Amino acid sequence: MPFDPAAATERFHAAISDLDFKAIEDFFADDATYSSGKVGGLTGRADIMTAFRRYFAEYPDQIAEDSLVEQVSPLAARAVWSLRATSTATGEPLVRQGEETITFNDQGKVTNVDVTDF
Repeated sequence: MPFDPAAATERFHAAISDLDFKAIEDFFADDATYSSGKVGGLTGRADIMTAFRRYFAEYPDQIAEDSLVEQVSPLAARAVWSLRATSTATGEPLVRQGEETITFNDQGKVTNVDVTDF
């Protein structure tokens, strides 16, 4: 059965929604990169997971929704999403919309996440 990057992206997003840090970590290749206007560029699974844990410590109530997940190449998918959360530090709401392209290697591990906010 051929690899389905859209289905893998949906599983990855489900792990994030469940705050299943073990599953999230298992998705990333050791040398993965993550770039976003909000967090900048991160390199390596350890740095990415530190950022994820820090973010979800501040926004544990995040609710994210994908309006589109589509395959864009044999090893990449694009997701259009929106999210709402509340900062535990300030009580301020966070509302974001954007898209991300997630690239996988031939073992199905995430090698790159490129996030663009709308």
